[in-house]
Amino acid sequence: MFSSPAMWAALGNIILINIVLSGDNAVVIAMAARGLSGKHQRNAIIWGSVAAIVMRVILTIFAVELLKYPFLKIIGGILLFWIGIQLLAEGDEGEEEVVGHTMLWAAIRTIMVADLVMSLDNVIGVAAAAKGHTGLLVIGLAISIPLIIFGSTLMLKLMERFPLIITLGGALLGYLAGEMIVTDPAIAEKFNAMFPVHDIHLSEHFEISIAGLVGAAFVWIVGTILSKRAAAKSEAHSDKA
Repeated sequence: MFSSPAMWAALGNIILINIVLSGDNAVVIAMAARGLSGKHQRNAIIWGSVAAIVMRVILTIFAVELLKYPFLKIIGGILLFWIGIQLLAEGDEGEEEVVGHTMLWAAIRTIMVADLVMSLDNVIGVAAAAKGHTGLLVIGLAISIPLIIFGSTLMLKLMERFPLIITLGGALLGYLAGEMIVTDPAIAEKFNAMFPVHDIHLSEHFEISIAGLVGAAFVWIVGTILSKRAAAKSEAHSDKA
């Protein structure tokens, strides 16, 4: 199979597409794992990344058909809203104490669900690059695993140094959720009719989704409010103690 230059080109395309499209996934993985201690943090990143890639392979095989079903992207968008708000609301409180297996698996579960939802659109490009070769698809995505793990580890270090990245990560999830919901087959036509101008065109090849910006603002506002409430509640408990 790998004697053909076309196969090598396809494999290279799969790896490249997955790396490019996994930037937002690395942010989610880092955010989900940031509250764990060293060993558990590494395990969450490694196993979360591996599980996410396995699910992405399965999803890619059925991607073209799945995206035709109405309401699937709406459900996915709502899930992303929930994950983004939860990750922001958690804050950094209790970071040293959260080391148990329950929290480890909770982080891995968050990574898997977020990656599954965020990959609904992304896998189309990977599926096209694979040209129907499932084996090529699996190999290409497997090679991408260490690159995603490295990206997530780097993002964790940046979050520790620049906490603002956590807020931006939550807003990114909101942006993707808003953009995903309005492109669902069930409402896309009506949405486009009601809002003929729904993108901000910054250049010929770059545009910003207004629905995405609304989603980002929603997650940021709700997540920030819940985070402040949790901090106030914790402070009140500390004062009583």
